[in-house]
Amino acid sequence: MRRSDFDPTSIEILNKQLKKTTLLILVVFGVLILRLWFLQIVNGSIYRTKSESNRIHLRAIPAFRGIILDRNGEMLVGNRPSYDLYVIPEGVQDQERLSRSLKRLIGLELQMIERKLDGASRRYPFRPVCLKRDISRNELAVLETHRFNLPGIMIKVKPQRHYIRGNLAAHLLGYLGEINEDQLKSGRYPGSKPGDLIGKTGVEWKWQPFLNGMRGGEQVEVDAAGRKIRSISRKPPISGGNVYLTIDKDLQALAERCLKDKKGAIVALNPNNGEILAMASSPCFDPNLFVGGIDRTTWKGIVSSKGFPLQNRALSGQYPPGSIFKILVALAGLEEGVIDPEEELFCNGTYSLGKHTYRCWQKHGHGMVNLRRALVESCDVYFYKMGKRLGVDKIARYARRLGLGKVTGFPVGQEKEGLIPTSKWKLKRFGVPWQLGETISVSIGQSFVLVTPIQMASMIAAVFNGGFIFKPQVTKRAGKAGDDKGYKFKPKMIESVEISKEHLEFVKSALVGVVNDTRGTGWRAKIKNITVAGKTGTAQVITLEKEEEFDGGGELPYKFRDHAWFVAVAPAERPRIALAIIIEHGGHGGRAAAPIGKQMIKSFLGENRQLLAYEP
Repeated sequence: MRRSDFDPTSIEILNKQLKKTTLLILVVFGVLILRLWFLQIVNGSIYRTKSESNRIHLRAIPAFRGIILDRNGEMLVGNRPSYDLYVIPEGVQDQERLSRSLKRLIGLELQMIERKLDGASRRYPFRPVCLKRDISRNELAVLETHRFNLPGIMIKVKPQRHYIRGNLAAHLLGYLGEINEDQLKSGRYPGSKPGDLIGKTGVEWKWQPFLNGMRGGEQVEVDAAGRKIRSISRKPPISGGNVYLTIDKDLQALAERCLKDKKGAIVALNPNNGEILAMASSPCFDPNLFVGGIDRTTWKGIVSSKGFPLQNRALSGQYPPGSIFKILVALAGLEEGVIDPEEELFCNGTYSLGKHTYRCWQKHGHGMVNLRRALVESCDVYFYKMGKRLGVDKIARYARRLGLGKVTGFPVGQEKEGLIPTSKWKLKRFGVPWQLGETISVSIGQSFVLVTPIQMASMIAAVFNGGFIFKPQVTKRAGKAGDDKGYKFKPKMIESVEISKEHLEFVKSALVGVVNDTRGTGWRAKIKNITVAGKTGTAQVITLEKEEEFDGGGELPYKFRDHAWFVAVAPAERPRIALAIIIEHGGHGGRAAAPIGKQMIKSFLGENRQLLAYEP
C-alpha cells in the first residue's frame, strides 16, 4: 500500500500518534537513565556498602580479660567460653516474625528484643546487637537447627568471666556489668562499645583498664545465612594483664566458713606492711550471677535482702567497739599521766555518777584491780574512772592518732569513717553541750563511738608493730607473665603514732595476758606454742538494764543481742598477722569471736597450713 492510498487526514493522525509514542519512549528511557544515575552515582557508595556488608562482615574479637590470683599464684578469677546471641538489624527481614521465633525457641521476651532492635536499627544498622549472653548448649543447638529461618542472627564465641570459687572474696574481687551510655560518653573507658562488660566494684573496677586488654578484629566473608565462608583478614586481640592479690586463698576460705550463717566481718592483715591477708564479709553473694546479666527477680532478691549481701561490712560496717576501745583509753591515760599502772581501784560491779549508775559486765565486780588486770579481765568500772580523769577530747585525740574516725585509705570499695565524738562535735551536731556521763560510756567504747573492722585491724597492728600505721593494700603485683615492669606493691606508711615505746610495751604485755592468763577474757584464743595477744569486746545494742528485763522470759531476741568483737596479733613477740573479727549480735566477744581468731591464726601460722574445721 502506497502513501498516496491514505487520505491526508489519516496521515496526519498517524504522525501525531508516532510523535506521542516517540515522546513516551524518550521519557521512559530518560526516567530509567535518571534512576540509574541516581543509584550508581548519587547513592552508589551507600549501596556498595550494603552489598559488601551482605557478603563481608567485620567481627570484633574480644580480648581475654586478665586473670586474678592470690598471693601464692592460686587462680581466683579466670575466663571460660561463652556463646552469645547477636542480631544484625540490617539483616532482619521481618522483625516481628524474628521476635516471635526467638520467643518460641528460647524464651526471649518480645519487649526486650523490640527495645534493643528498634534503637539499633536506626542508629547502627550494621552493628551486631547482643540479645542474650552465655546461652546454654541446648539453646545453641536449637538456634543452629533453625538458622535458615532466622535471618540476621549470629552466634559469637567469646571468653566470659568466671569466678572459680563462687562467692570466695566476692566483696574484694567485685563483679562485672554492662557498660551504660553515660560511661561510654565519659571517656574513661576507651575502646569500649555498647554491650561490653566492665568492672563495677572491687578489684575488677580498680584495675579495669589493666585487666581489660584490647580487642582485635576479623574481616570474614559470609553466605546469605550469615555463616562464615572464609577469613579475609585478622588482627589478633591483646589479652589483659594479670593481677596478684595479697590475700591468701586458704585463709580467705576459712574466714568465710567461720562466718557462714552469721552476719559480720573478718579482716586479717600483715602488721608490718599493711597487706590484706583475708577480708571476709557475711552475708555474701556470687559474682557469677552478674556476668551474663542478672535477671530482675534475682537482683530484687539481693537488694531487698535484710542481710545486705552487697555491703562489705569490713569497710563500711560501723559498730561500737565495746571493750576493745579500752586499749586506746589505757594508752591515752598512760601518755597523759593520769594512770599509774600500779594504782589499784575498787570495782564492786557498779559506778555511780549523779543519779545514774553504770554497770560492770562482771555483776559482782572485780575487787581491787590495777591497769594490767583491768585490761586482762576487761573491768568496766576501772575504765569509767580513767575515762572521767581523761575527758572525751583527750580520748578522741589518741583514738584519731591510732587511725579511728577516718578512712584507712583502702583502695578498693566504699570505706566509711566511723565516728570519734568530741565535745565540739556534739555541740555542732545536736546544739547541746557534752555531758560527763557520755564520757563514761565512751571510755568503754559505747555512746556515739563507731568504728569499722578494717580500722580495728589497723589499730591493733600499730600497737604491736611499734606504732606505725600502714595504708592497707590488696594488690601485690600486676603485670603480664614474665613482665618485670608492671606494678609492684610497696608498703605505704600513713603515720608514726606518737606514743612512747614503754607504754606500748606495757599494753602489749597486758594484751598477751588477755589470751594467756587464766582469768583473761580471750582465753578461748590461746594456742600452744604460739603467743597470741588480743582483746575481746562486747558492744551493747541495748543497755544492761533492758537486757535484764528479758531475764526469765526466754532467750534474748536476736536483734537485741550484743555484737561480739575480737582483735588479735600473733606471734606477739614477732607479729605476722593482725586480726579484727566482728560477729553481729553474737553475744560475748570471748565466746563468739575469740575461737574464730584462734582458727585463723592456727591456719596461717601452722606448719601444715591446712584448713581447720571451725568449732564454736
